[in-house]
Amino acid sequence: MKNLKTLILVGVVALASSCTLVRPYAVTNNEIGDAVGVSRTTVILGGSAGDQLQQGLFSTNKNFGVIEAAKNGNIDKVATVDVEASNYWLISTVKVIVTGTEKQD
Repeated sequence: MKNLKTLILVGVVALASSCTLVRPYAVTNNEIGDAVGVSRTTVILGGSAGDQLQQGLFSTNKNFGVIEAAKNGNIDKVATVDVEASNYWLISTVKVIVTGTEKQD
């Protein structure tokens, strides 16, 4: 009985644990500025690796990416792009973070 409780506890911890990694994706010569835009998606049976922002069986955001993040931050000139990926057991969340200068109206 004690072994079963330990096994269940280890299983719950394994399912609840995650690993989050933030990595640079792109850099330009544009000024960094104060504007920040974010695009998020949840990926089932997949993740973010290499030059692929997201890949998997199912993604919750069809417009996910650098363009959506720039629009969300009202960014005219993109300076940096970072990708933050949090990996859980079967589900991953991927966030694209864009910095740059705001559009001048």
